[in-house]
Amino acid sequence: MNFPLYIAKRYLVAKSSKNAINIITVIASFGVIVGTLALFIILSGFSGFRLFTNSMLQSSDPDIKISAVKGKSFLYTDQVSQILKEQPEILASTQVVEERVFLQYKERDHISYIKGVGTNYTDVTRVDSTLSVGQWLDPDFLNSAVIGYGISEKLSMGVLSFGEPLYIRVPKPGTNYITSQRAAFNEVSAQIVGVYSGLEEFANKYVFVDLSLARKLLNYSENQLTAIEVKIKEGVDPENFAEKLQSQLGSSLKVETRIQFNALTYQVLNTESLISYLVFTLIIMIALFNVIGAIIMMIIDKKENLKTLFSLGVTLKEIKRIFVFQGFLLTLFGLSVGLFLGISLVLLQKQFSFFMITTSIPYPVAFNFYNVFLVAITILILGYLAARIASSSISKNFIES
Repeated sequence: MNFPLYIAKRYLVAKSSKNAINIITVIASFGVIVGTLALFIILSGFSGFRLFTNSMLQSSDPDIKISAVKGKSFLYTDQVSQILKEQPEILASTQVVEERVFLQYKERDHISYIKGVGTNYTDVTRVDSTLSVGQWLDPDFLNSAVIGYGISEKLSMGVLSFGEPLYIRVPKPGTNYITSQRAAFNEVSAQIVGVYSGLEEFANKYVFVDLSLARKLLNYSENQLTAIEVKIKEGVDPENFAEKLQSQLGSSLKVETRIQFNALTYQVLNTESLISYLVFTLIIMIALFNVIGAIIMMIIDKKENLKTLFSLGVTLKEIKRIFVFQGFLLTLFGLSVGLFLGISLVLLQKQFSFFMITTSIPYPVAFNFYNVFLVAITILILGYLAARIASSSISKNFIES
C-alpha cells in the first residue's frame, strides 16, 4: 500500500473540524473546474473555427493555384496545357482572369476584384454552394455576374436589378492624356444573377463574371490569363504534388497549395489559438493559488496528526508526499468534472446549436482528443507544481514546534 496516497485520500474526503478550511477546499476545486471548462471550450472553439475556415476555403479556393512569378498574367501555351493533361492526380483545372476594378451601381462606387472564370469553374471549387441568393453564372448569358454579399450591401443592390446594370471599369494602360472617362477606362456592364456568402474577406472581394467578359474588359488575348486553378483527386498530397508540378512547369510560373496562398489566414488562427491558450493557462495558474492555500491550511489543521506520524517513524519526505498527493487528487477531481462539463457542452452545441453567430450559422466547435490531452496535461502539471509548492512549507521544525 502507498501510505502517503492512502492518507492523502483520507484527508481529501474527510471534513475538517474548521469550516473555513472546507470552504477554501470547495473554492479551490471550483476554480480548477471552471479553469478546465473554460480552457477546453476555448480550444474546442478554435478547433471549430479552424474546421469552419477550412470548409469555407474549400468552397472558395482551389487545391492548387498556378500563377505568374513576374507580372500579372501569362500565356496558356500548348506546353502548359500538355503538362497539366499528363498529371493523373488532376481531377479538373480551369483558367482564371483576375484584376482590381472599379464598380459603379447607380450613385454608389466600390473598388473590388473581377474574377473571370470558365464554365467548369464549379468543378474546381464549390463556390456555387455558397450562393445565398440567385444562381451561378450561365454561359448563355455573357453579361451576367455573381457578387459577394459584402459588395451587395455596400452598393445596395440585389439580384436581377434590371433597372440599372453594374458597371465594371478598369484603367486603360498607356501614357496618353486623359480627356474623358471613356478614354481613361475600359468598361463593361453586367446584370447580377447571384449573391454568394462566405468568409468576410471573400464575401467583400469578388465579382465573378464569364472568362471571355473579363478578357474583353482587360484587353487580354484568348490564351492570356492570370491563374490556373486546379482540383486534385482525393488522397493526393497537395504539397508533394505542387512540388512535382513546379519542377515541370519551370521557374516562370509559381505553384501554390491552398494553405500556402492562404498562409496569413492560417497564421492568424494559429496565433490566436496559442495566445488564448497561454492567457487561459495564466488564469488557471492564478486559480491554482487557491489549491496552494487550501493545502497550506490543511497542513496547519493537521499539524498534530503530522507530529504523531513523525513520531511513529514516517519520514519528512513521506509527509510532504501526503500533501503532494492531496493537491494532485484535488486537481484531478476538478479536471475530471471540468472536462465532463466541457465535453458535454461542446457535444450539445454541435448537436443542437444553442449559440449562433448569425441566424443561420451556429458557433462552430469541434471535439477532438488532442484538446482533451492538452487540457489534461496542462491542468495536471500546474496542479502538481502547486501541490509541490504548498508541501514545501513542511519542515521538521514546523512539525516539532
